[in-house]
Amino acid sequence: MPTMIVIFNRILLVAFMAVLLVHTAMAQSFPGISNSTYAGIYGVIANPASAAGYRYKWDVNIFGADVKAGNTYLSVPKSVLFSMPDSFKRNRDYFLDTTSRRNHNGWGSADIVMPSVLYAIDEKQAVSFVWRVRGSANGGRLPTPLANFFGVNFPNPQYRGKGLTIQQLDGTMHIWNEFGLSYARVIKEGYTSRWKGGITVKLLSGIAAGYADVNNASFVVNTSRNADITSGTLHYAYNSDVDTWDKPYTRNVPLFKNIGVGFDIGVIYEYRADNGGWGKAESSDADDYTFRIGVSLNDIGRIKYSKGKYSTDLDLRKEDVNPREIGYKNKENINQYAQRLSRYFTPIGSDSMFTMTLPATLNLMGDYNIDSRFFISANAVIALNGGRSNITKTYALTQFLLTPRYETERFGAYLPVVVNYNGQADIGAGFRVGPLVIGSYSIFTNLFRKHVDHADAFVALRLNSGMIGRGKARNRQLGCPVNE
Repeated sequence: MPTMIVIFNRILLVAFMAVLLVHTAMAQSFPGISNSTYAGIYGVIANPASAAGYRYKWDVNIFGADVKAGNTYLSVPKSVLFSMPDSFKRNRDYFLDTTSRRNHNGWGSADIVMPSVLYAIDEKQAVSFVWRVRGSANGGRLPTPLANFFGVNFPNPQYRGKGLTIQQLDGTMHIWNEFGLSYARVIKEGYTSRWKGGITVKLLSGIAAGYADVNNASFVVNTSRNADITSGTLHYAYNSDVDTWDKPYTRNVPLFKNIGVGFDIGVIYEYRADNGGWGKAESSDADDYTFRIGVSLNDIGRIKYSKGKYSTDLDLRKEDVNPREIGYKNKENINQYAQRLSRYFTPIGSDSMFTMTLPATLNLMGDYNIDSRFFISANAVIALNGGRSNITKTYALTQFLLTPRYETERFGAYLPVVVNYNGQADIGAGFRVGPLVIGSYSIFTNLFRKHVDHADAFVALRLNSGMIGRGKARNRQLGCPVNE
């Protein structure tokens, strides 16, 4: 038993390191393949109903990772990504969008899919267990003038003597384990239709969470060393587990702590052209649809945390403020910065607990079967909790995807075209070759961009019963007009 625990912890450590490396808005994970009838575990992540009628008896995920990061204000030359300069110089090593009329945002996410399994009970039912380690971070809602004030020669002398107001500026991060148990089945079947339903119940285990929110802060900068803040509050908190972390931080990974519950639920409708009711005799009929549509609610849940000892709420009203004294200093950790701000401004009372909400989404899917090898699918991933009312959350990046794909049993090619909430458009590619899946929905766009402000990549290694010589798929019995 101790040996098994050591192995378990080592697997978790690798996943946690991957989450931290992306500096983690959650968008759709594993774009392109998630709508495929070959997706297996990765279809369950997008819509738990997809497991019903799966073409193979079982599907095992060995490891998968989907990472994303980006923003709308800062971009870098691609050369910087491969050779980091000793010091960064504006308009050489980085570029700022100083002229747009918009609110600027930043985001990052990591979805690490650990060893997981899908098992088809029969042609109508399937169960699956999916273990994921996930990280999500958001920040922004900062208008361009305020971004320029902080980002260009802070405090930017162009705004001297002008009144500025931050209505709301927030940043949140969340890292957690989730262990999902799913059940899917065909719930109704006719001559030309099939309905599938599925649900995933998740045990959540929080690792780290935090938020910072500046609200209704009005201020005037008189000189580079003098400002008056006439209104505003700062809310800052993180979970108490972080206070006892030791270096390296990747050693501090609780497996079953800060427990919460969540769920996904979904339904899929398939239209199947009337063929007299006779099913295919030689293999699965997973591709025997003309088109299908699906809807799912994902990541409904929350985790409750105790606040760390340096968490604080502050009244920011103060005269004769030196802007340089409240800025973040080199080699200063976040707790030291929070302590310094607490001494500078007036603390106000707050609760000892906070609840971090998962990045809930509504996922809409449409998929058209051209000839059982060529398909085209459309997806909308809509954030359900991206508003301003609750600051203790991370939220998804709303986006629309259009994905032509070509698929056979051993090979798949995907061409996702993506437009997100921030107006960023991308074209990418993904490939499935035997057990390996790899791709990026922004790779083609970034290859032709001079400067990069967002990027992503995904990879997965998995096995199914069709890969090890035990038959291509579960056979269906010929001769029954409607296979009940």
